[in-house]
Amino acid sequence: MSGFGSVRSLERGLRVLQVVNQRGGLKAADIATATKVPRPTVYRLLETLENLGFVVRDHTNDKWRPTRYTKSLSSGFRDEDWVSQCAVPEMVQLGREILWPLDLVTFNNYEMEVRESTHAMSPYSIDHGMVGLKLPILETSGGRAYLAFSSPEEREQTLQGLERKHSLQRPIMLADGPLDFVLDQVTELGVGFRKEGFRSATKSISAPIYNGSRVVACLTLIWTGSALSFDRALDMYRDKLLHTVDRISQEMARAEDI
Repeated sequence: MSGFGSVRSLERGLRVLQVVNQRGGLKAADIATATKVPRPTVYRLLETLENLGFVVRDHTNDKWRPTRYTKSLSSGFRDEDWVSQCAVPEMVQLGREILWPLDLVTFNNYEMEVRESTHAMSPYSIDHGMVGLKLPILETSGGRAYLAFSSPEEREQTLQGLERKHSLQRPIMLADGPLDFVLDQVTELGVGFRKEGFRSATKSISAPIYNGSRVVACLTLIWTGSALSFDRALDMYRDKLLHTVDRISQEMARAEDI
């Protein structure tokens, strides 16, 4: 095999492993779609990664999942650790108190991905199967919170990527005004918001979770628009949401020190 072939195989193998690790379990066909690697090649790479101990096949649903051995590679598995150890307990506690559903979203390939959710335990949820769902950045409260509270350098990099991906031109206009105006409102409120568009039946607010000075996720609270006005929900839940993300950020900092 040529040197160039070897490099390409390594690149594809790492892309496959990254997607499996990020999403926590996918079928080979979904991995092929996400990585743009041909399905026969994906099968060969998965079998190789399985032999090396990095992935395992769940024969009950034909999904491939990362093993704990992936933790030896980088911080990828640590991300899963803090999601389960730091965020989920706080999400469950807040969800039981307010009853409305919560989504934990992270930035992934110029979209926000739902990593964890309390929709299944919420008596008021009208959505199901949220985990793994990809959401647009500019039209969602989580995406707006991510943009508004990221560093200027990271925000600019994200916007440039969105412009390339969606053929946008500045100034970027949204349904509720120019993007710069919307982000100024987010900063003033302390939370990202969605009052209309995207999902017309619901509204939401979202607060950033920090690892040090960097936004690593956002916690989004969703409610049915016909049940509560935006201003009423903001008064009732904003402080509770902000206190929850502060506790998650603090717990992450303690985990880093261990």
